[in-house]
Amino acid sequence: MFQHRLRHALLLAVTLQLLPVWAQPAKLATAAVSSSASSAQRSAYEGRVEAVRQTTIAAQVAGTVVALSVKAGDRVQAQQILLRIDARSANQSSAASQAQVSALRASLALASKDLERQRLLYQQKFISLAAFERAQAQFQVTASQLDAQIAQAGAAQTESGFFIVRAPYAGVISALSVELGDMAMPGRPLLTLYDPSSLRVSAALPQSRSITDMPAADIKIELPAMSAEQRWLTPSSVQILPVIDSASHTREMRLGLAPNSNATPGTFARVWLPTQSGGQPQFFVPSSAVVQRGELRAVYVVNPEGKAQLRQVRLGREADGQIEILAGVAAGERVALEPQEAARL
Repeated sequence: MFQHRLRHALLLAVTLQLLPVWAQPAKLATAAVSSSASSAQRSAYEGRVEAVRQTTIAAQVAGTVVALSVKAGDRVQAQQILLRIDARSANQSSAASQAQVSALRASLALASKDLERQRLLYQQKFISLAAFERAQAQFQVTASQLDAQIAQAGAAQTESGFFIVRAPYAGVISALSVELGDMAMPGRPLLTLYDPSSLRVSAALPQSRSITDMPAADIKIELPAMSAEQRWLTPSSVQILPVIDSASHTREMRLGLAPNSNATPGTFARVWLPTQSGGQPQFFVPSSAVVQRGELRAVYVVNPEGKAQLRQVRLGREADGQIEILAGVAAGERVALEPQEAARL
């Protein structure tokens, strides 16, 4: 009995000695927040991609939409038919105008022959001067009526062309405001078209920001929604509007994009400009330390006792495995390199 208790005590002691080794948690890998105050640091300004050439096509005549050849997102060519409006009434009016032109042409031909006969009779003294002048006036009236009817027929023909809506230039249909069978009215928008080869980024800069003669090569455009290969762009042109908004005290910067940027109007963008002298230092952490869950951007900050706390941050640019933290951390703090492990602590 005593030996059995002794064996049990020895097994318990060995188990207690081994348990701390098995249960000891792995040490959490961390990295210090690094700071940089070099002259090459940049400041970020939020902006958006917009189309330089965007057109809202509206109806010029009233009628029912009888044919719809495009939908939102379609690429179209210049002069391509986009939709048709019922033009039967307009076509009949145009045909009636053409018929009246033909009738007046016949009347003018008859008046011309009559005038020639009256001239011969007048020369032979068979009719008076008044009779000849009446024939001459009738010819001139008929000629004037013909000119007026030709102009009216041309206007009717031109109006008939308004019932066929064509693309003014090659582009992309961004919005369609009518459906088949809808009633088009003069001034009512039908669709919106933009040119994808002519885009720019528009950003608001504070009026205190000095941007005199800044070359395009010193400016970087970031499109966070794009792939890594298309995320960073260099503007093809720089334009600063000479007007300052009195409400926001900002002025607009417009940066041209290359035709192959593959951006879409409305896309969120950041404009990175070289920081002026006296700027604040920048903070960087490894990209693997950042937690991204929906709209949340955060890191796990580890205190000296080894406890991790989730802290929301504002991100900047990313390069060479490091990502800039615009707000949320301080120099010298340590962040967890494996957020999933930190979340379990």
